[in-house]
Amino acid sequence: MTTRTDIAVPLVDLRATYLPIRDQIFAEFENIFDRMGLFLGRNIRDFEREFTSYCDANFGLACSNGTDALTLALKAFDFSPGFEAIIPSHTFFATFESVVHAGGVPVMIDIDPQTYCMDPNRIAEALSDKTAVIVPVHIYGQCADMDAIKSIAQKHDLKTIEDAAQAHGSAYKGQKAGSLADAAAFSFYFTKNLGAFGETGFCTAATESVFKRMQLLRHHGHAGKFEHEIIGHNLRPDELQAAILRAKLPLLDANNRKRRDIAAQYDNAFADLDITTPHVADHNVPNHHCYVIQTPNRDDLVAHLANHNIGTGIHYKTPVHHQPAIRTVEHRALPMPVTESVCNHCLTIPCYPELANNQINHVIQSVTCFFQ
Repeated sequence: MTTRTDIAVPLVDLRATYLPIRDQIFAEFENIFDRMGLFLGRNIRDFEREFTSYCDANFGLACSNGTDALTLALKAFDFSPGFEAIIPSHTFFATFESVVHAGGVPVMIDIDPQTYCMDPNRIAEALSDKTAVIVPVHIYGQCADMDAIKSIAQKHDLKTIEDAAQAHGSAYKGQKAGSLADAAAFSFYFTKNLGAFGETGFCTAATESVFKRMQLLRHHGHAGKFEHEIIGHNLRPDELQAAILRAKLPLLDANNRKRRDIAAQYDNAFADLDITTPHVADHNVPNHHCYVIQTPNRDDLVAHLANHNIGTGIHYKTPVHHQPAIRTVEHRALPMPVTESVCNHCLTIPCYPELANNQINHVIQSVTCFFQ
């Protein structure tokens, strides 16, 4: 027998993120179309300045999407062909793809069992004479252990690039994601804490030389009106999406606080259930892009919550090292016992700032009911 309710809780609610800024963005759209400054226009330039400042980064530029941002960051260092990049396997597939697109070989390692971020203790066994860069992923909006990772990188003369696609506004030891490494890449995919209503990405860089190369790579290696200095790409961002992101950026910190409040309510409510709730490292302030639990009864819980009109997701059901696409490219994968366990038991439940109190309570009551 199934039970339905008139309270619906989708996993994400994109319309709810749109309504507070509707009038503002349409007014700016009208200005954009009046000016027709669509080529790296005013909103793009202003957003680059604003988000770079928000991240406390030295340099930053917008680009076409998050996957391109990470590829651009990797290519900006001009690593030797066939370079190796150490990445976690518990991540969205784009992390792996970006290394391949940049001409590198992904080397996948296991994750920390508490934070689900790259485990620094697994890096040493992945090193080789081809290792050039470590790419920690701030998974679900919690920063990786950057001090430990950068210590290893410095010891072996390696670069570090943050995959900060899920970490808008997250902090590590008081320092913002995007300012923790030699470079960083963000995604503004529409489900992100800071999301466009289309595709946009962002790169930050610690040095001007890397930033300048990012600029060249983004726009066909264009160094002057008639001069193309290097072989580049067309990775330019969109002026309309930049206007949307500018409208959303001032709301980000408050919305992240709401996510942390909802997460705290879940933590308290689920403390005595057969659930592993997200662990936040002492040095982190996460943005709770996803609230991911673990339970051995995941599939039954998914069905139960669906019967109560509650959306769920699985991030990520199949780890990267088991994806069929990787068979076609060179890669290495170390043992992944933690990753495989997490992928078998993880479940994402709704956690976003627009959730109403009755929706939060409905999720809590429905989850509790299942286990009781």
